Amino acid sequence: FREPPIVWVPPRFGIGVPNECKESSMSQTSRLQQPSRRFPHRVRSAGAFKVFTQRNIDQISSLRGLSVEQRFAMKVVSTVLPFRVNEYVIENLIDWEHVPEDPIFQLTFPQTGMLEPRHFDHVASLLRRGAPERDIAASVGTIRAELNPHPAGQRELNVPRLSDGEVVAGLQHKYRETVLFFPSQGQTCHSYCSFCFRWAQFVGDKTLRFASNEASRLHDYLRQHREVSDLLVTGGDPMVMKSRHLAAYLEPLLRPEFDHIQTVRIGTKALTFWPFRFLTDSDCDELMGLFERLVSGGKHVAVMAHFNHWRELSTDAAEAAVARIRGTGAQIRSQGPVLAHINDDPSVWQRMWTMQVRLGVIPYYMFVERDTGAFRYFKIPLVRTWEIYREAVRQVSGLGRTARGPSMSAGPGKVEVQGVSEIAGEKVFVLRFLQGRNPDWVHRPFFARFDPSAAWLDDLQPAFGEQRFFFEEANQVHRPHLCA
Repeated sequence: FREPPIVWVPPRFGIGVPNECKESSMSQTSRLQQPSRRFPHRVRSAGAFKVFTQRNIDQISSLRGLSVEQRFAMKVVSTVLPFRVNEYVIENLIDWEHVPEDPIFQLTFPQTGMLEPRHFDHVASLLRRGAPERDIAASVGTIRAELNPHPAGQRELNVPRLSDGEVVAGLQHKYRETVLFFPSQGQTCHSYCSFCFRWAQFVGDKTLRFASNEASRLHDYLRQHREVSDLLVTGGDPMVMKSRHLAAYLEPLLRPEFDHIQTVRIGTKALTFWPFRFLTDSDCDELMGLFERLVSGGKHVAVMAHFNHWRELSTDAAEAAVARIRGTGAQIRSQGPVLAHINDDPSVWQRMWTMQVRLGVIPYYMFVERDTGAFRYFKIPLVRTWEIYREAVRQVSGLGRTARGPSMSAGPGKVEVQGVSEIAGEKVFVLRFLQGRNPDWVHRPFFARFDPSAAWLDDLQPAFGEQRFFFEEANQVHRPHLCA
């Protein structure tokens, strides 16, 4: 037996909410307080947003059931990698009866295996003996530098410039049609994912951080680059921003001079970590109004929602937030990597994609975990990643098969693992570019020698006796779009 889904909206009905979804606030509250047959339970209320970091991790009462050693290990790992979790996640998404194996616990809380043993032991020894903060900071900085804080050459290869040669801070322009923008007000998240490939944005080291608070520079660059059709606002999470700040960046795009910007994408994990951003936050109506104005002005608004497990959509607040966003005319597309300890099971993806289709969310990408941060803990061999994708996608309807992947966001571009085959007596990976630094590479198939342990593009070798892949040939780096 499955209860029918309940669409819950805040008392301030209005923008982005279909009339048939509106009911009295008393009825909504009472229904949210009812026990649920679905995991975990009805969300009691939004409450105040309360966050925990390494500094007050001991105040999380749910952790008291763990051993002293487990709690100390969390402090060790969170000294190197960022940690931030909020009360909504703790109370509504984690099954504390199955910690530490619980997937959402793994998604948000530090685990010993996220650091190499030598790194873990070194930091642990510093903490145990109460070493001076400067000594800890120096050691941690050295460790972070070994964790590939900026994968795929994003600091060196994706840097855009204006026509006068000025570097535009807080932007990346890797693919011809798409510009990434990192607003300074959005360079944190409601909670941090333990696998995050942008972990370097959150550790307090300004030398590792991308960000910009200059709307004029963003608009100048877009004005000069008519080949750009898509702006992706990313972070961190832009949904931690005040709506007025987001509007200052996006509303000018409605002017005729920006008609070439057809799509505004917003990368966010808020539907998982704080769905009340779209329901009860003080400026949520302003946010929904912004989405509506962009859509009515002819822009395609795509909320690029990061999901890693079906449980993230299991609360009524999450379902209500999805409904409210869709009510503005914006679309929601889902993406996320395959991760050991969290979702390395085809049934998890099948159930997640099925739930998303039911709610009107479009499955978009299955990624391979990037070679940065806690990669050693979450990585899965490419062959197993492909098997998970294949087994999951064949169990969903055609509407669920819109998810592309598994895809590696590597230096040359987005490389999809299409399968494993045998050609001319050689077992190979069949690969192709979904996006390329050089647009001519897109959908060009190529082959790599089969390697059962390979977990990233750099682990692969060309097939058929070739010395290098075609995109590694001299003078193949193609970046004319970066300069006006």
